[in-house]
Amino acid sequence: MEEKITIYAMTHKRFDESGLDLYKPLFVGADGKENTYGYLRDDIGDNISNKNCYYSELTGIYYIYKNINDVDIVGTCHYRRYLVDERDNLLDRKQIIEYLKDYDCITSKCLNLNYTYYYGFSENHKPYYLDETRKVISRSYPDYLEDYDRLVNDKHTYFGNIMISRRELFCDYCKWLFDILFELEDNIVIEEENSYHRRIFGFISEFLWYLWVVHNNIKAKELKVGIVGEKIEIKAVREGLRECFKIGDVDGAKAYFLEERRKRPDMMMEASDITGELHICMEAIAVSSLEKQAGLIDTISRMRNYDDIIKYFSRLNELVVACLEEGEEIEDNNYSEIAIEVARRMYR
Repeated sequence: MEEKITIYAMTHKRFDESGLDLYKPLFVGADGKENTYGYLRDDIGDNISNKNCYYSELTGIYYIYKNINDVDIVGTCHYRRYLVDERDNLLDRKQIIEYLKDYDCITSKCLNLNYTYYYGFSENHKPYYLDETRKVISRSYPDYLEDYDRLVNDKHTYFGNIMISRRELFCDYCKWLFDILFELEDNIVIEEENSYHRRIFGFISEFLWYLWVVHNNIKAKELKVGIVGEKIEIKAVREGLRECFKIGDVDGAKAYFLEERRKRPDMMMEASDITGELHICMEAIAVSSLEKQAGLIDTISRMRNYDDIIKYFSRLNELVVACLEEGEEIEDNNYSEIAIEVARRMYR
C-alpha cells in the first residue's frame, strides 16, 4: 500500500501552490479570520492559533501534531521556503521515500555561525528567554541539560522549522517541544516592541529542533532550502532607500536603513535579502558616509540612481574578489580609495 505523504506549507497569505503535488497550504494565525483563501486553517480542532504572534509557524505545527492522523510521512515548510535537491528541484515522492530509508528525517542544512548561538540570539533578542528555557529543561527534561549547555555555546543550529519525517517521530518531537514551550510561556513575560521580536517561541524552537536531533542521535539528511519569491517588507525597504538615493540623502538613507534593520534583524539574512541588494546598499551607505567625512563628493550624492549604484558597487565587489584571488592591487579610477578599502575589508 502506497504511503501517504503530505508536506504543509505554512502561510499567512495567498500564494501560487500550483505544481506542488505533495504540498498543502496551511494558513497559520487564522484565529477566526474570514479570508483564508480556502486553505486549511490552524484554528480548528485542538489548536493554539490565537498564540500565533508569539509562536509563528509553530501554531501550524501544533495543529498538524494534534489533528492530522491520516498521513504516514509528514513535513513542514513555508510558502517561500522549501527543501530542494542538488539540482534545486522540490523533493518528489520517490526522493523522500528513498531518503527516509537511510535517514530518520530530512531537514535544512545546519547553519555554521560565526559566533555562539547564545551570543547571536542575545544580539537580537533578550538572553533572558534562553536562560529561562534552560531552567525549564533542567526541571522537565534534565537529561537534555548537558547537551543544551554545550550546544547553546556552540556555533551551529537549524533554522526555519523545516522538516520531513515519519509521523511517529514528528509527534515524539512535538510532544517534547510543546511540553517545554508551554511551561516556558507560563514562566516568562513577553514585552516586545514589535511583531518580529514577539515571535520568541518560534525563534527558540529552531534551536530546540537542533538540540532534539543531536541529543537523540537522529540521523538527519540535511538539504538546501530553496527560496521562492521575496518578502514584501524587503521590497519596501529597497524602495525607501531608492527614494533616499534619488535626492542624495546619505544621512537619511543611513538612518532609515538602521531603523528598518532594528525592526527586522532578519532582513539581511540570505533568505530575506535574496537579491543581495540590501547588502550592497549597506556598502554604498558606508562608503558614501566615509567619503563625506573625508570632504569628497560621495558616491550616492554623485550618482543618485538606485540601479546605477547597485551596478557600480556590484562591479567593484567583483573586481576586488578577482584581485584578492590573484594577489593583485586594485587600480580603477572609477572608485575612490575609500570605496576600494571598504570592499576589500568585506572580502578579505
